[in-house]
Amino acid sequence: MAAPTPVSALVHSSTLVTAGVYLIIRFFNIFRDRVGGNSVLFNIAIFTIFIAGIAANFEYDFKKIIALSTLRQLGFIIIILRSGFKLIAIYHLLIHAIFKSLLFISAGVIIHSIKNIQDIRLLGNLNEIMPFTMIRFIISSIALTGTPFISGFYRKDLIMELVYSKNEVNIYIEILVIISLFLTVLYSVRLLYYLIYNKRIKFYRYYYFREEKLINFSIIILLVFRVIIGALIN
Repeated sequence: MAAPTPVSALVHSSTLVTAGVYLIIRFFNIFRDRVGGNSVLFNIAIFTIFIAGIAANFEYDFKKIIALSTLRQLGFIIIILRSGFKLIAIYHLLIHAIFKSLLFISAGVIIHSIKNIQDIRLLGNLNEIMPFTMIRFIISSIALTGTPFISGFYRKDLIMELVYSKNEVNIYIEILVIISLFLTVLYSVRLLYYLIYNKRIKFYRYYYFREEKLINFSIIILLVFRVIIGALIN
């Protein structure tokens, strides 16, 4: 994850990384009509979500954790597509673009202020030096976990409904999906712990950083959409 954070935000939210999913949406009829195509896509998506969730819980690079979150979201989109709901897949893609941009830009603000350190083990007490940035990052993280009445809640509720509505999905796949969703909560809480409660690192080791008004304004716009767009579209 050596690219500048604005580039990472663009690539992971709406361009390069999501291009493959967009192509699958466009040509989904080809996969659907082929024998076993649906099952192959579904199984790949489930295991992608599961493996990426485990990897995120053992990763220490700040931006890589967010990148692994992107990989998981693409798997969820494939699950929706496999169920035959293109419109919901596009809705999920839209929400993903908004919250991924917010996470990467917030992470970029944090990394820029702490000597470009990306190892979360070297961070801590960030709420003392950049409270507004951390408040926005916390809200975005809890939205990612599916906290009720925020956009992530409606998105994950749709995913679970689609999975359980398919009679051919066995109990093992259902359990795997539930575990995968729980892994999102684990790595989100783990990341927030290192950023806020890691008291081994004192905030005075960082450069003095003043939160810029322009950056705050742009992040607030994304945050508002992040919180309410799920309810509006729902």
